[in-house]
Amino acid sequence: MTRLKPDVMLLAAGYGKRMLPLTETTPKPLLKVAGTALLDRVLANARDEDLDRFVLNAHHLSAQMQEAARERGIAVSVEPELLNTGGGVKLALGLLESDPILVMNTDAFWPQGADAPIGRMLDLFAEKRPDMVLLCIQPHRAHGFHRSHDFCLAPDAHVTLDRGQPVIYGGVAVIARKAFEITPEGPFSLTMLFDRALEHNRLYGIVLDSPWYHVGDPAALHEADHLLGTA
Repeated sequence: MTRLKPDVMLLAAGYGKRMLPLTETTPKPLLKVAGTALLDRVLANARDEDLDRFVLNAHHLSAQMQEAARERGIAVSVEPELLNTGGGVKLALGLLESDPILVMNTDAFWPQGADAPIGRMLDLFAEKRPDMVLLCIQPHRAHGFHRSHDFCLAPDAHVTLDRGQPVIYGGVAVIARKAFEITPEGPFSLTMLFDRALEHNRLYGIVLDSPWYHVGDPAALHEADHLLGTA
């Protein structure tokens, strides 16, 4: 069976307020961790699994993000107003041709070559045809994350609220286009889609077999720099 090969939506439009003052002049996805921009680390995770069609959304410091996208051969969806994660993907659907779509945050990554979870996510999506499949992180493998967990992952790969091992949402999701059919115009969060899929028992997950870095604030940036060996 031929593996699904989705287009990738890179979420890069936000203000990165928790990363101030660094994000006053540099978009968060262009901040460097151990000498490499966050955007490039996320791109490497996707490209390592043979994905090559990308769309990036831009709002905060849009000119810098558009230039970065041009240099990397990435299409851009410019948001005149900030549309949050779900609204941003919905606006970009005209540039995204595949079904499903792979959505990736640009502030979380795993070390290049440490694991290849996207293929497992796509295989599970092809088998179950759910609304979406989430990348799930075991809390002991997470760096820069300050909550205990987001969900539980059951042995049958269903994401639940209370059955299975505690996991963190890893910022990567395979999402069926139909999930956006009944959604608001304007800003809304992908969390709304997660909750809807969870309610209908159509939310699945795959565990990352690797350390995971969430770079949400200066302390997490420093921690990632230190752990990756250049601090």
